[in-house]
Amino acid sequence: MDHQHADHAGRGVADSPGGHAHRSHDDHNVHEGHSADMFRSLFWVNLILAIPVLVFSGQIQDWFNYSIDWPGSGLVAPLVGTMVFVYGGQPFLKGGLAEVRNRQPGMMLLISVAITVAFGASLATEAGLADLDFWWELAALIVVMLLGHWQEMKAIGQARGALAALAELLPDDADRVNPDGTFTKIPAAQLAEGDIVVVRPGGRVPADGDVVDGVAAVDESMITGESRPVKRGPGDRVVAGTVSTDTMIQVQITAVGEDTTLAGIRRMVEAAQASNSRAQALADRAAAVLFYVAIVAAVITMLVWSLVGQPSEGVIRAVTVLIIACPHALGLAIPLVISISTAQAASAGILVKDRLALERMRTVDAVLFDKTGTLTKGNHVVVDTAASPAWSPEAVLALAGAVETFSEHPVAKAIVTKAREGGDVPAATGFSALTGRGVTAIVEGHQISVGGPALLAGLKVREPDELADITDTWRRRGGSVLHVVRDNEVIGAVTLEDAIRPESNPAVSELHRRDRQVVLITGDASQVAAGVAEELNIDEVFAEVLPQDKDAKVAELQSRGLSVAMVGDGVNDAPALARADAGLAIGAGTDVAIESAGVVLASSDPRGVVSVIDLSKATYAKMIQNLIWATGYNVLAIPVAAGALAPIGINLPPALAAVFMSLSTIIVAANAQLLRRLDLQPVPIPTSANERQQAHA
Repeated sequence: MDHQHADHAGRGVADSPGGHAHRSHDDHNVHEGHSADMFRSLFWVNLILAIPVLVFSGQIQDWFNYSIDWPGSGLVAPLVGTMVFVYGGQPFLKGGLAEVRNRQPGMMLLISVAITVAFGASLATEAGLADLDFWWELAALIVVMLLGHWQEMKAIGQARGALAALAELLPDDADRVNPDGTFTKIPAAQLAEGDIVVVRPGGRVPADGDVVDGVAAVDESMITGESRPVKRGPGDRVVAGTVSTDTMIQVQITAVGEDTTLAGIRRMVEAAQASNSRAQALADRAAAVLFYVAIVAAVITMLVWSLVGQPSEGVIRAVTVLIIACPHALGLAIPLVISISTAQAASAGILVKDRLALERMRTVDAVLFDKTGTLTKGNHVVVDTAASPAWSPEAVLALAGAVETFSEHPVAKAIVTKAREGGDVPAATGFSALTGRGVTAIVEGHQISVGGPALLAGLKVREPDELADITDTWRRRGGSVLHVVRDNEVIGAVTLEDAIRPESNPAVSELHRRDRQVVLITGDASQVAAGVAEELNIDEVFAEVLPQDKDAKVAELQSRGLSVAMVGDGVNDAPALARADAGLAIGAGTDVAIESAGVVLASSDPRGVVSVIDLSKATYAKMIQNLIWATGYNVLAIPVAAGALAPIGINLPPALAAVFMSLSTIIVAANAQLLRRLDLQPVPIPTSANERQQAHA
C-alpha cells in the first residue's frame, strides 16, 4: 500500500472520547471502507471464486494430467475470472484511479496496471486476438493481494488499538447529584459543566472536573503512565477516564466532550501519527521513484522478450515485474512504525506532537532542564530543623507548627505538615500576623513567634552562635530560614527548600549513562542552583536567568555545536522550548494543549526524558531497517521477475511474485511490531545512599 493508504489506515477514523467521529485530514486520498474486515471478506469470497478458475484452467489440467471437457467448460475460467477481476480487483482499480487523479502514482496504480494487463491479455485470447491465457494467474494474483492487504490492515488496526482504547476508558453512564442530594443515572454524554457526579470505588471519572467532596487514591496510569495511585481531595483536579481505587468522591464537572484531557491526548496522538518525518519523506521519494522504475522495467522486459520471439513470455514477465515491484512494504515501512511507536508512547504517558522532535531526541547532545517544577517539586518543604542546646528539633518544629496552623501561606502549610508527621502539635491561641516579619501566638502559656531576619530585628533578639553556624550553611545552599522565638529567646530554626524530586537523581544518572550532558537553568539565585546541581551531579548551571532570556541560553548551547533538548513546564519556558532542537513539556497530564513543545510528558517525572531518547532511537532504527529491507527487496526482485535468471531455468510466476511481495510486507509489519517489546517504564528510584552513589558512578 502506498504511504497515503497505509498512513490513513494507521490513523483511520477513531471515535473521540467525546463520542464524536474524528476524521483524518487526508481522507480524500483513501476510499471509504478500506479495513481489515473488508479485505478479509473479499479474500474469502474471491478464494472460493478462484477455485473453479484454477480447476478449469487448461494449463493447470496439463500440469496435473487431468481433463475436464464438459459442455461450456471452456467458459468457466473466463466468466468467473472476470468476476474475480471486477469484484476482487475493485479496491486496487479504484485506488489506482485515485492515484492518477491525485497525481501521486504508487502501489495501487502498479497493481491495477498489472491485473488490467493480465485481464486484457486473457480477454484478447478469448477473442482469438492473442495466445495469452492468464485467467488462473489473474485469479491467484488477486487472491494473494487481498490476503496481503488483509494482513496489513490487521497489523495497522492493532497499532490503532491505543486510540480506540482511549474512547473505551470513559464510562457509559454517570451518577449525577441532584439538588436534594439524591442521584440520577444519566448517559455520560449528557453531562454539562457545573454538574456534580459521584465516582464510586473502582469507578471511572466520566469527565474532567474538580473534587468537591471526599478523598481517594486515583489511578491516573492511563493518562500519565504513573503506576501508583495519586491522592486526590477537595480542590484537586481529576480527569476523565481515571479510576477512584478506594473510596467515593464527588466531582464537579469542568470540561466535557472534546474539551477533556482524554480528547486532547487522542488528538495529539493522531496528529503525531499524521506528522511527517525525515524517514517518511525518504520513503515517499523512494516509492515514487520505484513506480517509474517498475513501469520502465516492465516495458523493457516486454520488448526484450518480444525481440527474442517470445511475446507471450514478455507479457507474463512484465506483469510479474509490476507485481513484485509494488512499493507495498515501502509504503508500510514508516506509517506502521509511527502508529505503533506513538501508541506505545501514549500508554507510557509520552505524548508525541511532532515526529521530527521525537526523531531528533536520539541525537541530542545536551538536555537542558528548567529547575522549578521539573527537577524540583515547585513547592517548599521543610528539609531540616535545628535547636538550641536546651531544646530538641522535634519540640521546636512542634511549636512552629502550632503557631503556623492558623496561616494560609504555603510556607506555613509546609511547616504544619512536617510538624504533624513528627507527632501531635499543641494548640495555639491569640494568633497574630506580624506584617513583613512573621507570625505569633500563645502556645502552652508562652509567646511563640516564627519569622525571618526581620522578626529578630523587630524583637531585638540575637541568634545564638551555635545556631548561626547552621543557618549560614542553610543560606549558602539557598534555603529559606525561619527562626522560632519563645518569650524573646531564639530556641531554634527551620529551613525550607524547593524539594528535589526523588525521580530527578536517576533521570540525570541515566542521561549521563547515555553520554548526554545535563544542564540546569533557573531564575533562582546562584547558590540555590548550585545546591541542586551538586546534589544531582549536573554538568553545567545557568542561574538567575529571566524567563525571557532562557531561549538565549538555548541558543548559546547550540552555538557550541550542541544539539539541545529543552525540558520545561511549557508556560514560562515556551520560547526556549520552541528554540531547542527538541522541546519537551513536563508535568502536563491535565493540560495537553502545550503548543511550544514537540513532546509532552503527561507526568511530572523527569525520567520520562530518558524514555523519550530510548523511544527515539528504537523508532528510528525500525524505520531504517524497514526502509533497507523494502528497497533492497525490490532491487533484487525486479531483475529476477524480468527473467534475468531464465537462462538457468529460474522463472517467477506472477502469483508467486505476489506471494513474495506480500511476504515482504508481512516481514516489514512484523519488524515494526517488535517495537511493542520496548520497555518505557522509568528506571527505579535509588532508596539508599549507597544506591544513589552507585547511580552516579
